[in-house]
Amino acid sequence: MTAKNFFATIVLAAAFAATSALAQQPQQQSQRVRGTIASVDGATLLIKPGEGPDVSVKLADNAQVFGVVPATLADLKPGVFIGAGAMAQPDGSQKAIQVMIFAESQRGTGEGFRPWDRPGSTMTNGTVDAVVAGVDGQVLTVKYKDGVQKISVGPDAVIRAYVAGDKSELKPGAHISIVRADKMPDGTLQTARVNVGRNGVVPQ
Repeated sequence: MTAKNFFATIVLAAAFAATSALAQQPQQQSQRVRGTIASVDGATLLIKPGEGPDVSVKLADNAQVFGVVPATLADLKPGVFIGAGAMAQPDGSQKAIQVMIFAESQRGTGEGFRPWDRPGSTMTNGTVDAVVAGVDGQVLTVKYKDGVQKISVGPDAVIRAYVAGDKSELKPGAHISIVRADKMPDGTLQTARVNVGRNGVVPQ
């Protein structure tokens, strides 16, 4: 092997090793955090969950806060953007467990249809296209970019709405929910959005 070929082989081996190392690096992890704010230290929240140890989460510089307030069937009108957690029914429809009405600034959040966080459940994020009276409550036709779902919403479904909030609401005792807290390289958690309950609401 010539010196030139030897050098080329070394360079290729180094490049392969670097690529393999990058591929083996863990992807950024994220987790959901729910609980009550125990304390606030600058931009860092110490959260006491229902179970387990306290969790510390730092607010990103551009973090948004949304209040979570009670809503009713009457608020589920054509044109609103919702997220509906439901159980699949034998006829292919969905029976709502809870429905979240997004603020207009959140339109498009998580749009689509996918499995939810409990066995046999689904999540549909989309725009309400039509509302008709059903045998037990109302039936929503919810459209999203890849399809449509029929979702029945009975009196037992929990209905909530997001409204614009403020960081001043993040104080000890507040019930909060963080859908995505990202684990940073140093192991700390950081989030760009916090949902805080109002009027006795405990956000999920």
